[in-house]
Amino acid sequence: MTNQASAGTRGADVRSDCWVSVEQTDHAPTIAIKSKVAALYGDSIRATIAATLTALDASDLSVTLDDNGALPYTLMARVEAAVKRLRPDNARVCLPDINPATQYATTRERLRRTRLYLPGNTPKFFVNAGLRQPDAIILDLEDSVAPDEKDAAQILVRNALRAVNFYGAEKMVRVNPLPRGLDDARALIPHGVHTFLIPKVEDADEVRAMDLVIASEAKQSPRDLGIASSHPSTSQQNDAAPLRTLLAMTRPEIFLIPIIESARGVLRAFEIASASPRVVALAIGLEDYAKDIGAERTAEGRESLWARSQIVNAARAAGVTPLGSVFGDVADETGLRAFVRDARALGFEGIGCLHPRQVQIAHAAFAPTPEEIERACRIVQAFEEARARGAGVVALDGKMIDAPVVERARRTIRLARAMERLPEEWEPRVRDVS
Repeated sequence: MTNQASAGTRGADVRSDCWVSVEQTDHAPTIAIKSKVAALYGDSIRATIAATLTALDASDLSVTLDDNGALPYTLMARVEAAVKRLRPDNARVCLPDINPATQYATTRERLRRTRLYLPGNTPKFFVNAGLRQPDAIILDLEDSVAPDEKDAAQILVRNALRAVNFYGAEKMVRVNPLPRGLDDARALIPHGVHTFLIPKVEDADEVRAMDLVIASEAKQSPRDLGIASSHPSTSQQNDAAPLRTLLAMTRPEIFLIPIIESARGVLRAFEIASASPRVVALAIGLEDYAKDIGAERTAEGRESLWARSQIVNAARAAGVTPLGSVFGDVADETGLRAFVRDARALGFEGIGCLHPRQVQIAHAAFAPTPEEIERACRIVQAFEEARARGAGVVALDGKMIDAPVVERARRTIRLARAMERLPEEWEPRVRDVS
């Protein structure tokens, strides 16, 4: 039986992370710290490690730390992961205090033009991600995390949801493919996640399974879940204040976004999008889709045109938002603009981003033009005036305007308002017809 385990990363190129080793020894436990900031923060680091061990009922273990600027929530996560690797039956958790800046909700109707992927086991990307103003950040537990680091990433993502200010971005987590993704969801539901992305969905039952887990876990109190806040600033593990805060965090609705990445998934897209009222969008993953059909993904996208069209139609039929894939060449800004324009022309309302520099380029490409905004306002104006007159037929510039055209115009206006290209207070001015 091993008496030592470790977690985290170390090396000259490591930033905002640490490596932690825990060991069961025959002598009194010790805490050894190697850190460039030990002179200033050594006592605080030591106190965080000691408090984490206490919360995990592991104060008998010796700890060796190699620190490269890890914030407290990361240090706590690495210690917890190492302890649980040494003692897999240890079901206790250690949570950082909740940062008030993390306490914001999302909505079904919000913009999801950009989803910025952040590898879930690499904390250096977390802190500044929200400053780039993506509509959403994705803390990824799937493809970007090595198989033997899935356990550590889940703990780190949980702590990040509680501690990191993402500046209003929707907090998404891409879980692992089911059934493992259900365990990811159970671990994260009480901690402020807004939306789960479910990868490689091929059956509506996968969405229903996630829905059931969310409904079940959200009913439990933090005490039921074995949760205790154990930051050094907390005097007792089960202090009432953090418990009340955690209970409040379980109340907001958690949404779902299935990702379709195979031929089978495309054929079942409508059933998948309709499987739960929690579904707010349907996304497509083109790399895995191209592989599944035996094709190579190309810039032109001819090999996936049918599938992308199917996703848009299925999403619209189910009343949810269609979301496009990622654009892989982060250095090709011209290619990214063309990719977004193509996605928008097909009916998609967002894409995935692999690098922060892609966010604002995508936002600009998704923005309606001044001409589109002007025409949308004229359409809504004409429709409201006709309705005020009791007219059954609406026309503009000699062309009939039907309900879908009006709804598309209203969508353009909502987007223009959100992007501050139209005053928030804009409303059609209906002349008095009495």
